[in-house]
Order: sequence, then C-alpha cells, then structure tokens
Amino acid sequence: MTLSHTPSDPVQPAEGYAGDISPPMAAHWVTAGDAVLVDVRSDAEREWVGYVPGAVPVAWKQWPGMAMNEGFDAALRAAVPAGQKVVLLCRSGVRSIAAARRATELGIEAYNILEGFEGNPDAQGQRGRTGGWRFRGLPWKQN
Repeated sequence: MTLSHTPSDPVQPAEGYAGDISPPMAAHWVTAGDAVLVDVRSDAEREWVGYVPGAVPVAWKQWPGMAMNEGFDAALRAAVPAGQKVVLLCRSGVRSIAAARRATELGIEAYNILEGFEGNPDAQGQRGRTGGWRFRGLPWKQN
C-alpha cells in the first residue's frame, strides 16, 4: 500500500472497543506496520465485490444465510500477533463494530474502520459512491 500523505484523522471514541478510524488512517497504520487489517466480510463479498490486498480474511458471518462463523475467535487470534492492534473492515462499518467488540473481549486492541469497504447507500440505494475504502482511492482488487 502506498499512500501520498499521512492522515491525521483522530480516533473516534467507541463503546466496547478501542475506537473508530477513517479508511485512510487504517491504511496508514497497516502500511506502517502498526496494525493488522482483517476483512470480516463473507467470502462471497470479497470474491464478488473486491478485496484489499494483504488483508486477512476472517468472516464474521458467512453467506448464504449470514450464519456466525464459529471459527472467528481462533482465526482472529491466529491473524493478530500478541500485542498488535487490529483494524476491522466490513461492507459499511456495521459488522466490523460487532467484530471489534468481540476482538476486545479476546484481549485484542481493536478498531472499526468507518464507512467499510463500500460505504453507505446513496439516494438511489447504491453503495460505493458516498464513502468507503474503495471510494477513498485506497488499494483494492477485484476478481
């Protein structure tokens, strides 16, 4: 990941986890080696919508049916070295809040990435036009 500047966005306080951060701040932390990026979207979402190169895929819920991933705790512990912080990414920044709370319960310093990968829907109900990792021009790929 190459970034043209160092973001100075503040960490926003949150209940039950370390805080909320902007996509550019998350990318900066990951590039600097200060955090591990974990993508908690389903395998289907990453395959069809796109993914962040280098992100660790650990689904919070799986499609179809969006059933809880029973292996989430073990996979997250394996992905984040002891003492390292994690930044969590989902579609819009909602599932990643739940994942950040769970990571905190597991003793991991966890941050939610605001706006997620695709951002919130616009007036036409479409994502990717009002915010999110992709909208912010951060590195991503699509199969």
